Amino acid sequence: MEHTKLAIIGSGPAGYTAAVYAARADLAPTLFAGQTSGGQLMWTTEVENFPGFPDGITGPDLMVNMRKQAERFGTKILDKNVTGVDFSVRPFKLQSDEMEMTADAVILSLGAQSIALGVPGEKEFIGRGVSTCAVCDAAFYRGKKTYVIGGGDSAMEDTLALKKFAESVTVIHRRDQFKASKIMQERVLSNKKVTVLWNTAIKEIRGDEVVKEILIETDGKEQTLSADGVFVAIGHKPTSELVAQSITLDEHGYIVTRQSVSKHGVAAASGALSEAGLVAFPSMTSVEGVFAAGDCVDIRYKQAITAAGQGCSAALDAERWLESQE
Repeated sequence: MEHTKLAIIGSGPAGYTAAVYAARADLAPTLFAGQTSGGQLMWTTEVENFPGFPDGITGPDLMVNMRKQAERFGTKILDKNVTGVDFSVRPFKLQSDEMEMTADAVILSLGAQSIALGVPGEKEFIGRGVSTCAVCDAAFYRGKKTYVIGGGDSAMEDTLALKKFAESVTVIHRRDQFKASKIMQERVLSNKKVTVLWNTAIKEIRGDEVVKEILIETDGKEQTLSADGVFVAIGHKPTSELVAQSITLDEHGYIVTRQSVSKHGVAAASGALSEAGLVAFPSMTSVEGVFAAGDCVDIRYKQAITAAGQGCSAALDAERWLESQE
């Protein structure tokens, strides 16, 4: 059975950044990238808000560069999925389809995925008129006709981001009222650039090279509307099933770390570390020696740069914790 001082589960900005820092700290990390590596940015075309790329960079190119940088400093990358973990013993045990490995410490960068509508055309036009992040992509829709699907805070945030650039923003919601917070609703409903289609469902997204129109249904009646952009904002789901029985998750499935904050602003620290330990290793989970970073932790920002920052923090915490065990 192979052994590594530090295992990183998951690729994407958090995982690759953690690997760069850990490798430069001479931890010789092993990163399980999965059979489909790179995270959500592999579905993104132009990325213009990641520092260091004044002309922008495609999501896949950014991930390839991060991977090469991690490998350059000595990260061992395995394009395998981790199918099981045992955090009840040390060293920790990791199981993949073809091998087993033990690790002194683990960083979880499992990511998240947008909840899909499941309508025809949605998957085909991702990055070509269909987006799951208006904060990321709104500037590409300057002067365009856009639609936001959803009725929660995520949909309201996307709408407010788009109104700064788009010619029009239409919110499509299947019910007759939003479930978003009152203040977010007021900001959206009071904006003259925003229209709301209540009791409406999107049935299909159509186009050729890019999105051209959508098919909607309102009170049983279908109609076709011209469209340049469709923003799916019905929520994100953290990819945390792998560790659901091993560490503490919040009610939505996000991994709880020692720096996690509840809705009421109360630190959601758990585990057996002392109060000093909570401060010393803020990215540690409820299991001592297991850390987490990126979209599987982040309930708010969900940006590549914040995921990368969390990956850096997790690697530094893991390095210091490993030193404390010697």
